[in-house]
Amino acid sequence: MSDRLGAETTAGVLTLTLSRPDKRNALDRLMIDALHNELDHADLDAHVKIVVLRGAGPDFCAGADLAELLDSVDKSPDENARDAAHLGGVFEKLRALPKVAVAVVHGRALAGGCGLATACDMVLAHEQATFGYPEIKRGFVPAMVMAMLRRAVGEKVAFDLVATGRTLTATEAANMGLVSRVLPAAGFEEAVAEIVDALSSGSQSALAFIKKQLYALDGLSFTEAVKLGARTNAAARQTPDFVDAISRFLQKS
Repeated sequence: MSDRLGAETTAGVLTLTLSRPDKRNALDRLMIDALHNELDHADLDAHVKIVVLRGAGPDFCAGADLAELLDSVDKSPDENARDAAHLGGVFEKLRALPKVAVAVVHGRALAGGCGLATACDMVLAHEQATFGYPEIKRGFVPAMVMAMLRRAVGEKVAFDLVATGRTLTATEAANMGLVSRVLPAAGFEEAVAEIVDALSSGSQSALAFIKKQLYALDGLSFTEAVKLGARTNAAARQTPDFVDAISRFLQKS
């Protein structure tokens, strides 16, 4: 555990809490280091079924630490590329993790913070949450997050969001495909717990197959995607979860 990132595992759910509320949970090097460490742990720990990412205080995450970004001006292009790739590696680990990653967003999710949420498999948003990529207003480019944003919302909407830097309501973000579900303020935590519990109670092998195949579809032709599905289908039939579930169903019928 780090002072930048809380980590708590309960009933197979690892909750990672960005913990710089005085800085709106801005992503600095120490927080990114902690995220890498905890995601590596989650990957290897058989007791972890679901990873939940959330923010302490009134916001989810306002993006990269601006003071660190300003300090990077005097660094070489290679140094800055390595520094940027360090955060990009978190996005990659969330995508590659063979367990479901859920972002629980309240308050503001902006810039790299919005990208962090988008990198998760599901985004559960408080009805008053806001989302956006305001980097253009600071003369900056949301370069890495565009890899995920374009896949989530398509070219035209992605260009609109990054070129204007406009802020979206939770409902607008959901309508565009950035958010999985918008949950009402009343009973928000209870609704989140119910969804996470349903995920953790389901077949973990099936969820891992679903996640792996869904992201493997990028760039495949229709025929290639169907063939990949056939291989996944065949592999899923060999899992204990499948055998047990089908056996119980047939015994009841």
